[in-house]
Amino acid sequence: MEFETELQQSCYQKILPWMQELFGEKLIRYPEEPLFAVNFGSAVAYTEVIPWDTDEAIVITRAYVVTDVELTTELLYYLLRENDSLYFGRFAIDDDGDVVFEHSIMGSTCDREELRTSVMAIAKFADDYDDEIVARWGGQRAADRLLSRALMS
Repeated sequence: MEFETELQQSCYQKILPWMQELFGEKLIRYPEEPLFAVNFGSAVAYTEVIPWDTDEAIVITRAYVVTDVELTTELLYYLLRENDSLYFGRFAIDDDGDVVFEHSIMGSTCDREELRTSVMAIAKFADDYDDEIVARWGGQRAADRLLSRALMS
């Protein structure tokens, strides 16, 4: 695995044992990049360590909430209003037009409990919101998308 900065590498090495302790057999490690995945209900939380400038790393946890959904004005308004009421994390739209929920923490100061809270909260929010969004606006939950891709392989 290659790292862009020493801080990215040291942050990854710091959180690796925590992720293993916290999530055990549920944890998926990606050998080519500083990325982990954990499945919770109908959500999959991805945790990645990325460099931020030259003197920091960020731990980003992101879960795909709904894919293949039409981004209507009503849906986007709903997501913005929900963002305003949430104290932890935020909804976003990725480059593929998928609805994601994510949270970032500073790598240099993160501790085991903060990491656990971040990953668990993102997975729980995604698991809670995916059914509601699919019922109202269509699309596919992350778990359904992964299942359909696995069946097609």
